[in-house]
Amino acid sequence: MHSHNIEEWQHTHNFSGDSGHAEKSTTRVMLLTAVMMVIEIVAGSVYGSMALLADGWHMATHVAAFGITLFAYRYARNNADNPRFSFGTGKAGFLGGFASAVALAMAALFMALESVMRMLEPHPIHFNEAIGVAIAGLLVNLASGILLHEHHEHSQEHKHQHEHQHHDHNLRSAYFHVLADALTSVLAIVALVAGKYFGWIWLDPAMGLAGAAVITRWSYGLLRDTGHILLDGAVEEQTHSSIRQAIERDMDDRIADLHVWQVGPGHYSTMLSVVTHRPEAPEYYKRLLDNIPYLTHVLVEVNQCRDKSCTGHLG
Repeated sequence: MHSHNIEEWQHTHNFSGDSGHAEKSTTRVMLLTAVMMVIEIVAGSVYGSMALLADGWHMATHVAAFGITLFAYRYARNNADNPRFSFGTGKAGFLGGFASAVALAMAALFMALESVMRMLEPHPIHFNEAIGVAIAGLLVNLASGILLHEHHEHSQEHKHQHEHQHHDHNLRSAYFHVLADALTSVLAIVALVAGKYFGWIWLDPAMGLAGAAVITRWSYGLLRDTGHILLDGAVEEQTHSSIRQAIERDMDDRIADLHVWQVGPGHYSTMLSVVTHRPEAPEYYKRLLDNIPYLTHVLVEVNQCRDKSCTGHLG
């Protein structure tokens, strides 16, 4: 009689994905941002530019956010096979993205409040020096964006019909922070140039308000997307339909209960209850789902129906 080892039925719960390249890129970006942050905060205070000072403090929150991002990558990697996590640490990146979005919202609030105060109480501005620092800040942001974009392009080599569900939300949050920094740098340059040549001093704090509004919008989108995944929100209907069709086109099998959720970047988990007159082993139904992308963790319950009432569609 053929003997089996228990390992044949065991499977991995490592759904963290490959984050090595993203982690290196984020580290470089954090170091670049930290250096520019110090320069802009000092320069903004000395030269009296609210737009420049806001950009510097904005960068400070991003340095903290990048630290959260790196922590999430390393925590997910170091605990990928930790049995204390039922479905692995694939969601650590989403948690990092959520925390970064909160930091992004706080940065926007700070910028808005400080800008209003500067509108009510204008400060003298040293335009030439402030413009030079703002341009340097923009160059640093562009370099950071290129570093993160290179990884994004690398991770998108294998595009597919579920692409929008499988972005690295941790990397996405870091990329959004860089975009937000670039935006505030551009706004600072515009405000300082207009103030120098046209005397529009009010534009300096006004640009701070405009930047805060756009950053708030980005933050909200990231909070919505990552929060949905962290709360095990339902995936798109197309995946549900694909699973149901794969099972129910086989003989008289019907799905009585179906749950699908995301457990990591590019990884779905599903639990389904099958009702049928001619039950097979769970592995039989798992093989029916082999062609559905990113379905990497499948649990199947099989129930035998002994009358005709089970032939209809079950909800």
